[in-house]
Amino acid sequence: MLNRKQSPKILDAVEFDLQLKPCTRFNLDNGVPVYAVDAGAEELVMIEFVFFAGNWYEEKNIVAATTNFMLKNGTKNKSAFQLNDHFEFYGAYLNRHCYSETATFTLHTLSKHLSVLLPVMAEILTESVFPEEELAIYKQNQKQRLEVNLKKCDFVANRLIDEYVFGFDHPYGKYSSALDYDQLHKEELVQFYQQYYTHGKCALFIAGKLPSDIQEQLNKNFGALPFHQNLMKEIEYKQEPAQTKKHNIINDPNGVQGAVRLARPFPDRHHEDYPRIHVLNNIFGGFFGSRLMSNIREDKGYTYGISSHIQNHVHDTAWLISTEAGRDVCAATIEETYKEMHKLRNDLVDEEELNLVRNYMIGGLLGDLDGPFQIIARWKSYVLNNLTEDYFYNSINTIKTVTAEELQVLAKKYLNPEEFYELVVV
Repeated sequence: MLNRKQSPKILDAVEFDLQLKPCTRFNLDNGVPVYAVDAGAEELVMIEFVFFAGNWYEEKNIVAATTNFMLKNGTKNKSAFQLNDHFEFYGAYLNRHCYSETATFTLHTLSKHLSVLLPVMAEILTESVFPEEELAIYKQNQKQRLEVNLKKCDFVANRLIDEYVFGFDHPYGKYSSALDYDQLHKEELVQFYQQYYTHGKCALFIAGKLPSDIQEQLNKNFGALPFHQNLMKEIEYKQEPAQTKKHNIINDPNGVQGAVRLARPFPDRHHEDYPRIHVLNNIFGGFFGSRLMSNIREDKGYTYGISSHIQNHVHDTAWLISTEAGRDVCAATIEETYKEMHKLRNDLVDEEELNLVRNYMIGGLLGDLDGPFQIIARWKSYVLNNLTEDYFYNSINTIKTVTAEELQVLAKKYLNPEEFYELVVV
């Protein structure tokens, strides 16, 4: 029996033995792989289709994102209103997102309502019609939103820094314009939908308190659909980064704030340096107690917040430092950022700071594994990036054992100001 008169032992996060809950895999009758995590106390379930239908595969700008958004906007038998009303009636949440390589179609619902919701999901994935009137509303809304966002220095900076690192014709570097929406036609969406959704390659991720007949329900509704019938062509894009490393853009002559972005190309998750770089990144600018925050926010007061992170693309990626600061201190912010790089290259991280970051990262992993939806999200990341669960345990071991000397070597290798693209938008 628990002795409540005795306080529990206090442990550092690094002392926990983290375990990744296994993921069950099976295939539907049509070959679609299903990855499942059966866990949780509540009668909730998440079902997510991941299609290889991101902008990596589009031949014309914004076709992939528009197709994904318009999935819920009408089928042969139901209008956009009827579709939304159906899912809302059962308290379910149906959403979709488009990314660089993939696009998702996700349902959150009570387990008991699957029998009436899954058939409508199947209908959307095979019989969407992309009504002209819905498309017109979408284009008008997007152009209005774009017009507003283009007045914001941070929005412009986020678009341009990707272009400088990857090139505008690369899927990671291109961005939309009002002209793109004007030149968008229904026929292009229908063609993309039929090729990359109705007959496209996909994987299914499910999590929650799964009903005992979940495999039968999935097979009944999706097992006979014509997924995986189009051969996916391998598409390669060449990076064409900007020739000039430093850029200053005047977006608002009267603006008082500027957006600062520093970025450099970086290897993907399969590179041997990748796990250790995450420790270095957290020390540098990856959390609230990082060096960039301590210097540029707490000491100098130049910004409310500054961060650095590694973009997690499948093919190519980048190391990005991002902040908004007063217009008159943008240059000083960049100078202080480079000073912090210099310190990491030349001075060893002390053990107290390294242990703090270790505990922060392990604690973050604990939070990321809190519940079935978070667990399946981690498995999805591994599956889509061709990684195994060994990557999880190797990452934990790296966090616990990486040395200050190893981090200094990495800082000398990657934190060199001359290798970073520098952008200020005011």
